[in-house]
Amino acid sequence: MKIVSWNVNGIRAIAKKGFFEWFEKTDPDILCLQETKASPDQLQEELRNIAGYHSYFSSSIIKKGYSGVAIYSKKKPLSVNYGFGIPRFDDEGRIISAEFDDFTLINIYYPNGKMDGRLQYKMEFYDAFLDFAGALKNEGKNLVICGDFNTAHKEIDLDRPKENVGVSGFLPEERAWMDKFVSAGYTDTFRMFNNEGKNYTWWHLVTRARERNVGWRIDYFFVNDGFIPNVKAAYILPEVMGSDHCPVGVEIESDR
Repeated sequence: MKIVSWNVNGIRAIAKKGFFEWFEKTDPDILCLQETKASPDQLQEELRNIAGYHSYFSSSIIKKGYSGVAIYSKKKPLSVNYGFGIPRFDDEGRIISAEFDDFTLINIYYPNGKMDGRLQYKMEFYDAFLDFAGALKNEGKNLVICGDFNTAHKEIDLDRPKENVGVSGFLPEERAWMDKFVSAGYTDTFRMFNNEGKNYTWWHLVTRARERNVGWRIDYFFVNDGFIPNVKAAYILPEVMGSDHCPVGVEIESDR
């Protein structure tokens, strides 16, 4: 099973930049999108219902054109959940979880902490997510967690760590939470297969950083440690254009 995740920085914008052709060529079993910046009623029919896929959307009820996540799946999930059950997080349209036979997929667009007052919100969101994931894991569910975490975990995960140590996305407390997350029994799938630097998923648009590969790796797939044997590949697709992020993917061996 091939699962791909991509922060598209606007689903309506990416639709004009070869998204449908890329989707057809890539042919994922499941596609997870973040930062869709649209509610379903704002989308053209071709985006709401892509042939061969079941579609699920969560959008912000606080502000139009903000945040938002989506899942397209060839296989219909057993159930779909929108949020943690905490309105101040759920209302921003950042969370969809879909239960399948042998794992639960959690697609999340984690908050950016750079705006005034948002770092505390981001850290509280992180903790709410950890509680949410932990409760599922305690029920015996395997978890596949993907999305834009808005944090580079280690120095290898961004091009200029020393210059960015005081910038949200690489702050000590954000990185410490990532350590806490891993210690709770979750594995960064990309690092199972690749421990090299210069592998990034986001580049600053204004400075044309992508041309120089001055980037950050902030988009991830994690699985609970017990599900590691089912992960057969994990990768980044930096050649895919259209957003300031590129897609990331995993290949999962499904037991059922």
